[in-house]
Amino acid sequence: MNTEHVNYGKGILITIWGVITSTLGVLAFPIVLMLVCNVIDYGTGMMAIPYRGETPKSYKHIHGLQKKIGMWVLVAVGAVIDGLLKYTTEQIGIELPFNYIFACVVCVWIICNEIMSILENLRDIGIKVPAFMYAPVEQMQDQIESMTQTKTDEMQTGSDDELHG
Repeated sequence: MNTEHVNYGKGILITIWGVITSTLGVLAFPIVLMLVCNVIDYGTGMMAIPYRGETPKSYKHIHGLQKKIGMWVLVAVGAVIDGLLKYTTEQIGIELPFNYIFACVVCVWIICNEIMSILENLRDIGIKVPAFMYAPVEQMQDQIESMTQTKTDEMQTGSDDELHG
């Protein structure tokens, strides 16, 4: 392969990454990770079908793709919430020090789910998965869920007090 072609390819990749990061900002890296995990999970899930004693069925493929699309919809909804929050706070004169916080948290949570699914698929295929690979992912998921649950509980308690107070 000629050096000129390699440099041309690098230039194209750098340009694409530049467009993605300038558009998505802090959300770019989690989005790329989520896309990679989606593809790997789908692929390993398809590879695991015969090892699970199942037969490939088109409705399962379609359902799997629908779930992946649903994950992207969740991230989009998180980004809409972020946009609404940013707009609202700007209108009252408050500048938030972050962008896409909801969408990032949703992405990380989905990535954790995808990683767990990938590890389960590999295990079903017969690959020995080291136990230490599960722990950090489970801890991240637990922290996100407990952190968001605590905030949700506080918000519900506060709104209940306002309604009944």
